[in-house]
Amino acid sequence: MKQTCNSTDGSVNGRKVFRAGFSKIILLAFLTFFATQTIQAQYYDNAIGIRAGVASGISFKHFLSNNDAIELIAGFHHQSLQLGALYQRHAGAFDIQGMNWYYGGGGFLGFYDGRYHPSWNEAGRHTVLGVMGVLGLEYKIDEIPVSVGFDFTPAIDIAPITNTWFGYNVVLRYVF
Repeated sequence: MKQTCNSTDGSVNGRKVFRAGFSKIILLAFLTFFATQTIQAQYYDNAIGIRAGVASGISFKHFLSNNDAIELIAGFHHQSLQLGALYQRHAGAFDIQGMNWYYGGGGFLGFYDGRYHPSWNEAGRHTVLGVMGVLGLEYKIDEIPVSVGFDFTPAIDIAPITNTWFGYNVVLRYVF
């Protein structure tokens, strides 16, 4: 489980790594913006569908209240399986019925083959534990039981290695 890190330029194995300080500033700005938005009720209780992006796979979302939801994700990332759970807070967006901002965080567990993961230089099975944030926009289409969304997911692998990464995702779900 060898990882090469050059602390002078912030690269890991020759790749630039997302800077943690910059991500904190962006997260603080978005949280401040979203905290001032009008809270708006969701128009569904559950949704299941696909998530395409850094960890493409299946997504299930369940609302705990009008504004709070949990999303469970089973995705594939670097030819591996990644299981995740996110807590999300929702608020109305742009005064458009059915459109909501959401933000939150959670964790994930990844099961990797080292040959396909950019942080390892050796083959072999690796299990990674990490934390992940989410910031997105979702629209529930009134005429049909479908929601479509786009989100940004910064993440940190915390064990057994430390690696920062992020992704953009498109989510399409059937709502019920």
